[in-house]
Amino acid sequence: MKCVSMLQAGPQKFHIPSTDWRRGFARAVGLFTVALFCLSATTLMAQEDHDDAFLPNPVRSVSTVPSNGDVNPYGVAFVPDTLNAGKLHPGNILVSNFNAKSNLQGTGTTIVQVPRAGNPTAFFHGATGLGLSTALQVLKAGFVLVGNFPSANGTCANAQAGSILALTANGKVFANIVDPNINGPWDSTVIDRGNEVTLFVANGLSGTVSRIVLAQGPSGPYVKSSLQIGSGYQHQCDAVTFVDAPTGLVYDWRSGDLFVASTMDNKIYALHDAATINKDQGTGRVIYEDNKHLHGPLAMAMAPNGHLLVSNNDAINPDPNQPSEIVEFTVEGKFVKQLSVDPSAGASFGLNVMTEHGVSTFAAVDDATNMLLIWKLPQD
Repeated sequence: MKCVSMLQAGPQKFHIPSTDWRRGFARAVGLFTVALFCLSATTLMAQEDHDDAFLPNPVRSVSTVPSNGDVNPYGVAFVPDTLNAGKLHPGNILVSNFNAKSNLQGTGTTIVQVPRAGNPTAFFHGATGLGLSTALQVLKAGFVLVGNFPSANGTCANAQAGSILALTANGKVFANIVDPNINGPWDSTVIDRGNEVTLFVANGLSGTVSRIVLAQGPSGPYVKSSLQIGSGYQHQCDAVTFVDAPTGLVYDWRSGDLFVASTMDNKIYALHDAATINKDQGTGRVIYEDNKHLHGPLAMAMAPNGHLLVSNNDAINPDPNQPSEIVEFTVEGKFVKQLSVDPSAGASFGLNVMTEHGVSTFAAVDDATNMLLIWKLPQD
């Protein structure tokens, strides 16, 4: 049971049959315990709330489990409001699954499409053992890029460098992009110019960030150039989280900075002039270091108010009183607000935001329950 559903529902009525009082009593105690957790978390958030915060209260939750039983949703990507091609429709949300039904990590093969209303459908079902990561992007030209970070036995020790799969708007593999600067694509972001796309990739196996320029040719996207622009981020295999490594990437058009969420370092960095720099900048400069609120930062997105939103894996600098948090902070490094997506630890990962016609849609996965949480937020 989720905090949000309990808090929105208000007081609950319980019917405990006299012939099964033990089960009813246990259920009531369990619900009371969860309610206490929710109230505590809500109180904590209220104490540190800011009037200019972006993070809201949840509205809609949708299962991300497709017919083949894949679990562990990671990547979240919106279909642009200008794109309506094949299976892709404006405002729909794609979610990539990292685990197969067996729950072995690095074996998921599916991308689910969540419509604005109604039930999710399968967008892509690939070959066995892909491991589709958080590196999920929908391009204006109608292609979908997704990171392939496979492991035959579900462990990072057996992981392969992988690739970026380019899919058509109908969910078919168009190209398999392999490059020396792709080494365990854990997350990504793009500068999408239509005919040319700059793809930034966070590499889980090497602790590096790469810039790959994709040009649109007669037969689809191809690698025009590639360069390692960031390195030195701590990285390690992790039996629970697969890897602790650089993950979330956000490109800021205003400053030319590429923000990097480094999980094991427990910090957010910035690589300046990321789109044009012709050398490796190392880790770049630290823009946010906060041991109180950061617990292994993972996926990251930028809110329409210019704040950064980052999920946390709870394997680094854990705090049992702050499980599965999404943290909102400014690019100057000031904490704004946090929001828990699940009362258990390690449930927060992929997230994204899209704004159209004065309304922002914020979507984030709860991979403990294999759900996508969706919020609608009118913007002033």
